[in-house]
Amino acid sequence: MRNRLYLSTIDPAAGKVARQYGLGIEIAEFCTAWNLDRELAATRKALEKPLNGISRRVLHGPFNELFPCAIDPKARELTAFRFSQAAALAREYGAGKLVLHGGFNPQMYYRQWYVEQSVLFWGEFLTELPEGLTVCVENVLEPTPDMLLDILRQVNDPRLRLCLDVGHVNAYSKVSAKIWIEESGEYLSHLHIHNNDGSWDTHSALFEGTLPIRELLGMAFKRADVTATLELPDCLPSVKWLLEE
Repeated sequence: MRNRLYLSTIDPAAGKVARQYGLGIEIAEFCTAWNLDRELAATRKALEKPLNGISRRVLHGPFNELFPCAIDPKARELTAFRFSQAAALAREYGAGKLVLHGGFNPQMYYRQWYVEQSVLFWGEFLTELPEGLTVCVENVLEPTPDMLLDILRQVNDPRLRLCLDVGHVNAYSKVSAKIWIEESGEYLSHLHIHNNDGSWDTHSALFEGTLPIRELLGMAFKRADVTATLELPDCLPSVKWLLEE
């Protein structure tokens, strides 16, 4: 299991814990767009210590105000620009997977628009994707798995896969995480794992909430290429729970 697990750098101690347990790292600093521009040099410097000696890496791209299915063409251009920056950084840092949000908002987009326009966006985006990189589209507010899976099926490119955030599913979806995993099939590539009580996305420890984390990982890891990131502000207690008990 260890060779499939990553720790998110939302925990300042992620690098230290990852080295201790032989885990990978998911770089989260570039979730915030200003770290792609004015703070880029400082961010690169800050990442030197946590990444030292860790070769298995995933990079999480920016997501604030970014919508692949945006109605405004300029908003969509900004999304493509930021995602392209993230893809270049993923290659620079040797990450095999790049996590990007799908951008669905039920108050802004009809299902048909979200699917059709996302298919167009991702199909075009992949034409300039660096070699050897897989984009994993993460669910946030999607109430059911079918929208994202429709997008992936229609794009029909092995470089575009699903990042299933089970905490988001528990808080925002009408469908259980188990069913999401079952229905995702070959499209599932990566998971974000954290727990909550179903009412809010609290990023609680793996053992604090209503999600059966071990069971979900067992289901997902039946596919040989699926990986998972512990997306927690304090990962050590959950790493011990998962690997030592």
